[in-house]
This record gives sequence, C-alpha cells and structure tokens, in this order.
Amino acid sequence: MKTLLAVNTAVCAGLVILFSPIAQGQNLFDADATGSIYEFTPGGAQSTFASGMSYLRGIAFDSVGDLFVDDVVSGNIYKFTPSGTRTTIASGLISPWGLACNSAGDVFVASVDSGNIYEITPGGTLSIFASGVNPLGLAFNSVGDLFEADGSDHIYEFTPAGVQTTFASGLHAPSCLAFDSEGNLFVGADDDLAIYEFTPNGARSTFASGPKPFGPLALAVDNAGDVFMANGYWGLGDIDKFTPSGQGSIFAAGFPQGLAFQPVPEPSTWVMVGMGLGLFLSGLRSRRRSS
Repeated sequence: MKTLLAVNTAVCAGLVILFSPIAQGQNLFDADATGSIYEFTPGGAQSTFASGMSYLRGIAFDSVGDLFVDDVVSGNIYKFTPSGTRTTIASGLISPWGLACNSAGDVFVASVDSGNIYEITPGGTLSIFASGVNPLGLAFNSVGDLFEADGSDHIYEFTPAGVQTTFASGLHAPSCLAFDSEGNLFVGADDDLAIYEFTPNGARSTFASGPKPFGPLALAVDNAGDVFMANGYWGLGDIDKFTPSGQGSIFAAGFPQGLAFQPVPEPSTWVMVGMGLGLFLSGLRSRRRSS
C-alpha cells in the first residue's frame, strides 16, 4: 500500500506540473503613425506585423485573435488574421479614431468628425450604433457595456441595446480607455496630462500624471495589470509602461497611436483533461490513505 501511494503521489504531481496552465505573457501591438503595425514581446523585442497603410489610429483584437485597425486617411477599417492576411471590412468612414470589439465579434468605430459610433458585424454590415457624440476612445467592460471617451469631457456608457448614460464628467479631453481584469477603468486625459483610474462603481483616483510631453493617445492593460500608454501627440513620443502601483518607465520608442494586447489562448482540451485527471488521482490517493 505504501508503494502504491508513493507511485500515485508521483504520478499526480507530474500531471499537475505537466498540465497546469502557465500564465503567458502577451504581445503588445502598436498602430503606428507610419502606417505600420508593430508587435512587441513582453521583453520589448520589436517586429513588423504589417505595413503599407497610411495613418493608423485605433486598434483592437476580437476574442478569436483577429486584429482590427483603422486608417484615418483612407477611412478604411482593416482586419488581419493571426497569420497577417489583410481584408477591408469597411471603407469611406470619416476620421475613424478608436476601435473596440465585443464578445460577439462586432467591431465598434469611433468616428470623431461625424459624431457617430459605428457598428460592423462579422458579416460586414455597417450601421450607426450611437450618434450626436464626440467619440475618441472606446472600450468594453466584462458585461458588454461600451464606454466612450467623449470630447465633451465626459465618459459615456452604452448598454448593448444602445441606452446611453453618463459614467463620469468633469474631465479635460479624455482621449483613451482601457479596462483591467478586475473591471477598473483607466482613462487618459490629454489636457490634464494624467491617467485616471475608476473603480467599477465610479470612484476616481489619479493613477499617473506628469509634465509634457505626456499626451495619452492610447491605453492598454496586460494580464499582469501593467498599464501601457502611447505617449505624445501626432506620432511624437514613445510607449510608456506603468506598474500597478503607477511607477512609469519607457517601454519602447516610436510613433504610437493605438495599443492593444493579443489575447491569451484558452487552455487546450488536453490541458483541461490533464488537470481533471490530476484532481481525480489526488482524490483517489486521499481515499486510499483514509482506508
């Protein structure tokens, strides 16, 4: 019995080590003023994902890893598969400025000069989701509500049905938004030269601030809670990284306009099977020990 227990312990421990999901670092994608999309590893190694476009601004991933980006000059919205194949899903939009994807794969576009937020379905149907606003940045929370950084110094919240409410006001030129995994909302405010943090119930605090050049153009939060900011105006600046405590450093130089993190794949079926088998053997070991 002692020998059998020892074998089970070793097998079970091996399964846990082999099949337990490992927290993966995420690659950061930068929609750049040069018309290129750059990819950065967690360690900062840079490569070119795509090029040959004009002036890129908004960038967003859907849940399956397709990448969407808008071109301010052409008014086109492009879709890239994970392998880099590009298609145009919408064209002729007026000053597309920010992008966000919901869980259904719909793409939402902030068209700042038209005052509209557009919705594009996976099938390519374009419609107006909201109008009469001054949209700059967009982000979805975990329950599917769309948040909009508005040029009127407000943050508006829209339900999936399009019902609009005011989430926050009194800001100065809020330009970009990003949620962390706990539901906290980070807002870059240009004229305040600050990044604000809002809890899910709307309580506001200053996450980071600083002297010029500190013009937050885009924000993105990785799965470790680090906040990345496209710093500067009209492509002048760098990508800054802030720890969860607000300590800032320069992550990369360049001409960043939009930022988005590549989603981490869900654990594979074999990972889940291995975890389940490990738990089963652990339970079997406990029962034999008690008998």
